[in-house]
Amino acid sequence: MFFTYLRRELRRRRKAALVVASGLALGIALVIVVSSVSSGMSKAQDKVLESLYGLGTDMTVTKAAAAEGDQAQRPRFEFDARDSDSEEEQSSDRVMVQGFQTLASSTVDKVGAQSGVADAVGGLSLQVIKVSGQFRRGEFQQGGGGQEQGGPGSGTQAPEGRVEGGGAEFDVNNYSVYGTDVTEPALGPLTSSTITSGRTFTSSETNAQVVVADASYAKEKKLKVGSTVTVKGTKFEVIGIATPESGDAAANLYIPLKQAQTLADAKNKVTTIYVKATDSQRIDAVKSEIQRNISGTTVTTSADLADTVSGSLSTASDLASSVGKWLSVAVLVAAFLVAGLLTSAAVSRRVREFGTLKALGWKSGRVTRQVVGEAVVNGLVGGVLGIAVGLAGAYAVTAISPTLEAQLGGGGGLAGGPGVVMRGPGAEQTSTALEVALTAPVSATTIALAVGLAVTGGLIAGAFGGWRASRLRPADALRRVE
Repeated sequence: MFFTYLRRELRRRRKAALVVASGLALGIALVIVVSSVSSGMSKAQDKVLESLYGLGTDMTVTKAAAAEGDQAQRPRFEFDARDSDSEEEQSSDRVMVQGFQTLASSTVDKVGAQSGVADAVGGLSLQVIKVSGQFRRGEFQQGGGGQEQGGPGSGTQAPEGRVEGGGAEFDVNNYSVYGTDVTEPALGPLTSSTITSGRTFTSSETNAQVVVADASYAKEKKLKVGSTVTVKGTKFEVIGIATPESGDAAANLYIPLKQAQTLADAKNKVTTIYVKATDSQRIDAVKSEIQRNISGTTVTTSADLADTVSGSLSTASDLASSVGKWLSVAVLVAAFLVAGLLTSAAVSRRVREFGTLKALGWKSGRVTRQVVGEAVVNGLVGGVLGIAVGLAGAYAVTAISPTLEAQLGGGGGLAGGPGVVMRGPGAEQTSTALEVALTAPVSATTIALAVGLAVTGGLIAGAFGGWRASRLRPADALRRVE
């Protein structure tokens, strides 16, 4: 009897039921779209942070570079001036630690021994400036207009690009090198790139003269697997080409850590320690413990880096998490309230019907259950409509894939990586922009939430209508007839 009466009444009152269901559908659809867009924002931001950190890294440990005078920051190059008719080309490399003060390699073990740390790996970030060209006797002028005396043992400051002057004609090649611990491939900046040609390092190549080149740098310099690269007189064989999964590469070239330490005359030194926590819930506690036990270091977590992300990605993310969520709540509350009032009004228009049923022997509880049943069905119909509209909205966002810009501020993470562009040792950190395509993935949790909201909306509407129905008396039917 319950289901027969329910089916008949819903069919007879299709328009009223559709109005209630539509209101609930609007609120539920908005919740799905906002939730899916927020999830897409989070994934986009994770991609940005991975380009700074590397996969699997929870935090980095560094030590800020000491302030130095301008002269101390300028690399000097030594050349022998030749006769004016000499065609002999000379070159000189300067390999410098980039961005941070060095830390003793033993600090890596000390960090790894901290409570809550699953693994810790050290790395050395370097800047290489190579000047090559012809240097003749006499006075020559740099491209910037300043003059220096050429001659045996003359010190020549290296600007960027190609410079021609009265006594010199030379090229400057400025690139970044990162020394990675080949025995720990799961941590470090190279993990945010995919080897698209050749191979990566093996654990036995701790001091091998091999290099993995970033894809963009390899294309610029026409490098491929099997090519050789010379850094400060040492030839390295290119064994692989790495393509970043998002953003920019952390370095132009990756070499074994021991080789990087030798080139920079930084034996048993690192600039960055990458840390993996045993539990994501313990990251803040691990950070505090490392700062307390290892003085002078800066510990940067992914949350710290997230605070430096600005641009349209950050603005949209803030809007989705604040305005979007509150708007969803407001619409849902309004939808529930309207559904309840419409159901209550519908019961009032059915006074004669329910009064007659009570006169025929229906108890108040039975009438209330009938009203609640109709309201729950309306809520479920609204849920189905809302899920359909919400999925369509999320699909539209993913199909359009609007591009958002992430401005990465300096001050954390990996020296030489995107957002931490170094022009020389101790140079100021600048920011770069990354473009990220927005998607709106819909999870099973979001669908379950939508179903729960549909049932909740139906129960709330049923509560309004049931309360109104429970107050009806058989005499009400007679008065309505009169």
